[in-house]
Amino acid sequence: MKSLRPDRFLNATLWLGFAWMTLAPDAVRAADDPASFKVSEFTFQRPEAWKWVKTASSMRAAQLEVGEKEKDGVAEVVFFYFGPSNGGGTDANVERWLGQFKEPKNQLGAKVEEKTVEGRKVTFVQAKGTYLSGAPLGPKTPMPDHALMGAILESRQGNVFVKMTGPTKVVQPALKTFQDMVLAALK
Repeated sequence: MKSLRPDRFLNATLWLGFAWMTLAPDAVRAADDPASFKVSEFTFQRPEAWKWVKTASSMRAAQLEVGEKEKDGVAEVVFFYFGPSNGGGTDANVERWLGQFKEPKNQLGAKVEEKTVEGRKVTFVQAKGTYLSGAPLGPKTPMPDHALMGAILESRQGNVFVKMTGPTKVVQPALKTFQDMVLAALK
């Protein structure tokens, strides 16, 4: 049997690796997508249809993506944890989130709901309108017909903030899954 020259062996190996990565990106991504992840003291179970995304900022503890770009677009689900006594209180963050819309608060159909699970408090926030996307102190891009679903999980170790934003067509159907994921982390 004839053996391959080292340079041809290397070329063949690289080609096969490239072909596998190109033809099987979901298999590669699935291996890197954790089914569960921890943010502070809370362990979250990633909903099966939601994709793990590399965080876009060091301020983000974790990031997921919901939906399909080709269909109705995608919503991002971002997890923030700033440590004890950092990140602000619940009321201040609710107001800040609602202030991230172009319309006044009374035109957002905003809902704020507190729940207690096993002695732990979580505040859910919902709103929809023209979301102003962008860094906190940077320029904003108006995103019409967008929605926000947020959760603030209170903890002595520091609050955890979870915020889903994206097209209303994507966020609305994901609301129950979002709430279930957050509530399960409190148990």
